[in-house]
Amino acid sequence: MQQLNFQGDHYSIGRTFGTELKRNSLCLLDMIPFELDEQRSQFIKTCLPVYQQYFPEILAEIQGIADGQEISVQPLQAALFGMYCLMPGSHCSSFIVKNRQGCFLGRNSDFLTFTEEQCLNTSYTFTANEGFNFLGNTTAFVEMEDGINQHGLSIALTSVAPYKVQAGLNVGMLLRLVLEKCRTVHEAAKLISEIPHAGSGTLVIGDAYAEGILVELSPNQTAIYSLDEAESYLIATNMFNTPGMIKHNRLPEDTWRAEERYETMRKYLKEYAAEVDIKKAQQLLAGDYGFMCDYDRSTGKDTVWSCVYDLDSSQVYRAAGNPANSPFKKDVWPKQRD
Repeated sequence: MQQLNFQGDHYSIGRTFGTELKRNSLCLLDMIPFELDEQRSQFIKTCLPVYQQYFPEILAEIQGIADGQEISVQPLQAALFGMYCLMPGSHCSSFIVKNRQGCFLGRNSDFLTFTEEQCLNTSYTFTANEGFNFLGNTTAFVEMEDGINQHGLSIALTSVAPYKVQAGLNVGMLLRLVLEKCRTVHEAAKLISEIPHAGSGTLVIGDAYAEGILVELSPNQTAIYSLDEAESYLIATNMFNTPGMIKHNRLPEDTWRAEERYETMRKYLKEYAAEVDIKKAQQLLAGDYGFMCDYDRSTGKDTVWSCVYDLDSSQVYRAAGNPANSPFKKDVWPKQRD
């Protein structure tokens, strides 16, 4: 994974990123692993008003990237707005567990092996009061797929194949907006409920007060489940699993063994949730208790990073590769907490 540290307002951060790539003879449009077809171009037009209303800062950052790259902004918008809804997304696993030892959020990012060198571990420090500072990981440069902000709010997504798409924010953009705007899971739940969703996905969210929720979202329906007061857990893979949302599943032929990953987490946490700590959370993600990340790399699939977030301390432990053979190391970033 590449590690980047940004500081400034959204536009200047984007321009710095785009300029640096160009200086190294890299064009972002050449790195996009799908065709920017007419469907994506039309999708921009429907989504732009939603972004202008709810997340104008990200539009400024994308414009900054385009200016730094010296390219038109429309192709970047076409690539980013349609992520997770107009293309197969990352196939990931998430959980949050709360017990007497603390509250821990874990996530594996499963994706195509040829993207590994493009995966980013990025910290954002805003100087213009435009949003909360955060540390995030992504396969999609601007959008985030898991992360933690300066108030200790941690969040992770899994993509879900959509049964329809509409004007709205995709799950990666929504995750980043939550990192920048929310201090607690209650604030996150309120924001998520107010914003139109472009496609489907899940979000597992925890905060510094050991509160946690699972959000299963689609264009027409959103379901939110909370951790119990007692020892408890919530889990997600790239499919809906809660009773009210199963009807919205449109599973692709290849689910990257989503059902098996879900069962591994469910069976282990059902029996051992009370014993989970940082180490056991890492072992669960590494496949020590059943299939999680043991992909055949010759098929072009693998777990490209793994993270455990300790919600009590806001510490992040990240494996920069498949956690079965890449060690977890503590991330260091200039976090702040009021």
